[in-house]
Amino acid sequence: MEHVTEGSWESLPVPLHPQVLSVLRELGFPYMTPVQSATIPLFMKNKDIAAEAVTGSGKTLAFVIPIVEILLRREEKLKKSQVGAIIITPTRELAVQIEEVLSHFTKPFPQFSQILWIGGRNPGEDVTRFKELGGNIIVATPGRLEDMFRRKAEGLDLAGCVRSLEVLVLDEADRLLDMGFETSINTILEFLPKQRRTGLFSATQTQEVENLVRAGLRNPVRISVKEKGVAASSTQKTPSRLENHYMVCKADEKFNQLVHFLRNHKQEKHLVFFSTCACVEYYGKALETLVKGVKIMCIHGKMKYKRNKIFMEFRKLQSGILVCTDVMARGIDIPEVNWVLQYDPPSNASAFVHRCGRTARIGHGGSALVFLLPMEESYISFLAINQKCPLQEMKLQKNTADLLPKLKAMALGDRAVFEKGMKAFVSYVQAYAKHECNLIFRLKDLDFASLARGFALLRMPKMPELRGKQFPDFVPVDVNTDTIPFKDKIREKQRQKQLLEQQRKEKTENDGRRKFIKNKAWSKQKAKKEKKKKLTEKRKREEGSDMEDEDMEELLNDTRLLKKFKKGKITEEEFEKGLLTSGKRSTNKADLEISDLEDAC
Repeated sequence: MEHVTEGSWESLPVPLHPQVLSVLRELGFPYMTPVQSATIPLFMKNKDIAAEAVTGSGKTLAFVIPIVEILLRREEKLKKSQVGAIIITPTRELAVQIEEVLSHFTKPFPQFSQILWIGGRNPGEDVTRFKELGGNIIVATPGRLEDMFRRKAEGLDLAGCVRSLEVLVLDEADRLLDMGFETSINTILEFLPKQRRTGLFSATQTQEVENLVRAGLRNPVRISVKEKGVAASSTQKTPSRLENHYMVCKADEKFNQLVHFLRNHKQEKHLVFFSTCACVEYYGKALETLVKGVKIMCIHGKMKYKRNKIFMEFRKLQSGILVCTDVMARGIDIPEVNWVLQYDPPSNASAFVHRCGRTARIGHGGSALVFLLPMEESYISFLAINQKCPLQEMKLQKNTADLLPKLKAMALGDRAVFEKGMKAFVSYVQAYAKHECNLIFRLKDLDFASLARGFALLRMPKMPELRGKQFPDFVPVDVNTDTIPFKDKIREKQRQKQLLEQQRKEKTENDGRRKFIKNKAWSKQKAKKEKKKKLTEKRKREEGSDMEDEDMEELLNDTRLLKKFKKGKITEEEFEKGLLTSGKRSTNKADLEISDLEDAC
C-alpha cells in the first residue's frame, strides 16, 4: 500500500484526544490524508467547510473525528435526548458504513449515544429506540430524518431535541441533490439552529451543490484536494493509482466477454454495475448459474430489507462478485475491491467517476473496465475531456464460449428467468433513452436485434420503442411462451389458477356481449336495421287500430242498452247486468252513472 500522507495526527495544530489517537492506531491509520489534514483543523475552529476531494481520499474520517472532538469540548454535557451532531447521507449502505466507523470512535466515550435512521426499517421502532437509548449523534438518510421530525404525536419532539445541535454534515452532497432530496434537505434545515458548524463533502461540485452551500453554510471555507502529481489546472477526479480500461464489443458478445473475464479472475473481488434493477435481477441469476466456484450476490435500490445484510456480508468476503446498480456507486468503502466492471455505462459522466472510485481507495491499487458498443466509442474522448479521466483499451478476449444458448435454455425451463429477461430488456431500452449524454447514446442507433440476442430473449417484447420496426436479424424461438412454466411449483400453481379465472371471466363477458358480424358490409347491416324498424312500427300501428275498434264496439253496445232502458223495454236490474256482460270490459263499469254514458254518446 502506498501512503498518501500529510503528516502524523500528532502534527495537527489542534491536538486530538488521546483516546481518539488510540483508535486511529488500532484502525491502522498512522497518517492523515490531504483532505483530513486540510479539513479537521478548520472544522474544529468553528468554520463551515465545503470540501471537494477525489473519491476514496478519506473524507469520512475528515468529519467523524471533528464531530467527536467538538462534542468532547462542549462545556455542558449532552443529555440522552439532546442531539449534538447529524450526518446525512444519500444511501442506506453509506449510512451503515459511516455509523460503523463512528462507533469505533464513540466506544471509548460511553457518555455519547449514536443512532442510525435509514429506510427499510420500522419507523415506530426507531422512535422507541431513540426515546429509550437517546441519540447524541444521528446518522440518517434524508427521507427517514424528515419523517422523524413529524413524529411528535408518537412522543418524539425532534425539533426540540436538535436545539443543542453543534455539527451538521452533508456527505456526498452532489448525490443527495441528484437523487431528488433537495426538498427534504431544505425541510430539515428549517428545523435546525442557525448557530452550528456545517460540513459539506462531495467528490464533485455541481451548480446545485453551490446553491446548497449558499443556503446552508455561513462564510464557508472551500477546500479542493487534488491528487499528488496532478497539474493544478487539471480536474481529474479518479485516483491516480486506478487503472482505467475500456472494451468495445457488440451487444450479443458482451455477456460472453463478461463471463469469460469473471471465470479468469475468480480469486479476486469484483463489483459489476448494470443500468437498472431489472438487469441486476436477470444477469445476477445468469451469473450464479454460469460462473461456478465463486460467491455471487445482488443488490439494487428496490430491495427493501435485504440490502444491509447483503452489503455487510460482501464486505467481509475475501473474493466474490457483487452485481449492483448505482446504489453502490457513492461513498461505499468495500475493502480490497480488485475490479470495477461497468457492463452498462452510467447515465452521467460523474457517476462513471464514482463507480470507478469503489476501487483504488486510500493508497491501494485497483482496476476498472467499462464495456462499450461500437457506436459508443466516442464516450472515451468525452470522458477524457469532461472528467479528465483517461482510459486504456483492452482487446477482446479470445476463445470465449458462447453461453447465450444456455441462457435461452434457462428461460425455456423457468418462466421466472424468461420474465426477468423481458423486463431487463425493456428497462435497459428505457434507461438508454434517458441517457444524459444523448449525442453519443442515441436510441435510434441501437441495434435492437443484436441487443435482444445479447439478452438471450425468446421473442421481442411489445413496447412503444419497438412499434413499427422489423427485426430480420432476430429469430424468435418457435415456442408458445405462454406455455413456459415456473420452476417453482407454488408459483406455477398460482399462475394456472389465474389463467383459469381469466378464461372464465372472458367467457362470461363474451356470452353477455351481443354478436356483431364484422365481415358483413356496413350498408347491408344498416338496411337490415331500417327494415326491422319499419316492421316494428307497422305492428304497433296495427295493434293500436285493433284496440280502437274494440272500444268503439263496446261503446255502441252500451248505448243500445241505455236507449232500451229509457224506453222502459228493460228494467234497471237488466240494464246493470247487460253492462257487466258487455265485451271484455272491467266489472267496475257497473258503477258508471247513466250521465257518463250519455256524455259518451
